[in-house]
Amino acid sequence: MRGGIKVADLREFLKGIDPPPHRERVEEIMNWIRNKYPDLEAEIKWNQPMFTDHGTFIIGISVSKKHVAVAPEGAAITHLEDDIGKAGYDYTKELIRIPWNRPIDYALLAKMVDFNIWDKADCSTFWRK
Repeated sequence: MRGGIKVADLREFLKGIDPPPHRERVEEIMNWIRNKYPDLEAEIKWNQPMFTDHGTFIIGISVSKKHVAVAPEGAAITHLEDDIGKAGYDYTKELIRIPWNRPIDYALLAKMVDFNIWDKADCSTFWRK
């Protein structure tokens, strides 16, 4: 796999997602990010896949029984709060919950990634300060 994730690490992460349609959905999201943003580095940290740019966090993915979550950091959520609400997703200060039975709003996902790449262009730390 491109972007830094060791294939064995990715397989191990994905293997832990059950049922299979949930696993496929997470893989679909990851593939979409990798294909749309080939310059981002894909990593697994804290047992979660995430994407970084020049060593700074851009977006992470996590799973629970009821949803897949994307975590773009609070600044991106605040910046896109209206769009998140229009998409009908539940969210907190740090993550957006996408129920397994709801479609992925890829335009919103792109806005999150684009915002973080732009906003963190000069960031020299992993997380925002």
